[in-house]
Amino acid sequence: MGIFDKPRLKRASKGRDNLPDDLWTKCPDCGELLHTLDLKQNDLVCTNCSHHFLMGAYDRFKLIADEGSFEETERELISTNPLEFSNYAEKTELLRAKTGLKDAVVTGKLEIGGNPAMAAVMDFKFFAGSMGSVVGEKITRAIEKATAEKRAILIFSSSSGARMQEGMLSLMQMAKTCGALALHSEAKLPYISIFTHPTTGGVTASFATIGDINIAEPKCMIGFAGPRVVKETTHQDLPPGFQTAEFMLDHGLVDAIVQRRDLRRKLSQFLDYTMPAK
Repeated sequence: MGIFDKPRLKRASKGRDNLPDDLWTKCPDCGELLHTLDLKQNDLVCTNCSHHFLMGAYDRFKLIADEGSFEETERELISTNPLEFSNYAEKTELLRAKTGLKDAVVTGKLEIGGNPAMAAVMDFKFFAGSMGSVVGEKITRAIEKATAEKRAILIFSSSSGARMQEGMLSLMQMAKTCGALALHSEAKLPYISIFTHPTTGGVTASFATIGDINIAEPKCMIGFAGPRVVKETTHQDLPPGFQTAEFMLDHGLVDAIVQRRDLRRKLSQFLDYTMPAK
């Protein structure tokens, strides 16, 4: 061997080659390296700093529903391409295959602490939770079914806003969902709105902010436009954290901030107080 030669590195064993890539997850808040299994067992909340990671729609139903009570509704509704927007149909088809979701919301019947409810849970994985015609239609049908069957309605918001690929048809969903909620309110039935990270755009400007009770997960972003857009429009310096759940709690938009581990218990309490007497 020459004095400048280096010995060849030994190849790692096959067992190490087969280790999954997602075994560890880094917390974006505190930087802690979390074992993915531990994270899932802790409801996707950091065990070091309590950062709440994004949670999928079906996992949220498991989190809040009484065992065996969840029954999905309107599962087969899918988006079309009414404006013939370039590559929109291909993108939605790809997202359906990748996420296992039909669109950015899942709706269903359930019970929480024995209280009958309908829930619509938005999922940020599908087109950043954007609200197109199918999202608005599924939420509206869930509200109407809740009214007809004398159930509470719960909506978990996680959205980048209206889906621009559907233009005015997307913006129409803001009025449609709020109209259905007005009829639900006239029937003296409760609506609980749950903000999760992030809740922005047309969703914030419509059904997300008009709950009888508005609750939020810790530190989630709540706003209409992004901080830079707001600053350029108002030409004012913005207070720190002005689009966080904690800021909204201090200024009256949010009624309570609830840790994920306490959510089912809190929802059960709220429904005990607000559901009509049988």
